[in-house]
Amino acid sequence: MSATPPALLDGARVTMFANLGREQSPTGATRHSVGNFADVVVRLAIACYDGDTDRYLFYCNRKWEVVADTCHPTEREAVAQAEFEFRGVTFLRVPPSEPGDPTA
Repeated sequence: MSATPPALLDGARVTMFANLGREQSPTGATRHSVGNFADVVVRLAIACYDGDTDRYLFYCNRKWEVVADTCHPTEREAVAQAEFEFRGVTFLRVPPSEPGDPTA
C-alpha cells in the first residue's frame, strides 16, 4: 500500500498526512474506542470538505481507509491534536491539485 494518501478520503480533500511508526507511538493521553488502535491506525490525514472551513483529522489503516476522525476549527488545531496523541508525529503537505487534474 502507498505511504502517500489518495487525493480524497471519505469525500474530503487531503491537505496533509503522516505515517506512523515505532517512533510515533501513542502518548496514552487519549482513550480510543477502536480496539487495537495502535495496531490498526498507521496513517493520519488532515482533510477538508468542499465548502466547509473545519478540518478533519482522519485516523487511517494501512490502505488509507478511515477508521475514526475528529473535527477541528483549523488545520493547526488538527495537527495539535495529533501531536497530543502521538509522539514525534510529522505531517507532510500535499500539493494542491492542478486545474484539469482528474482527482481535483
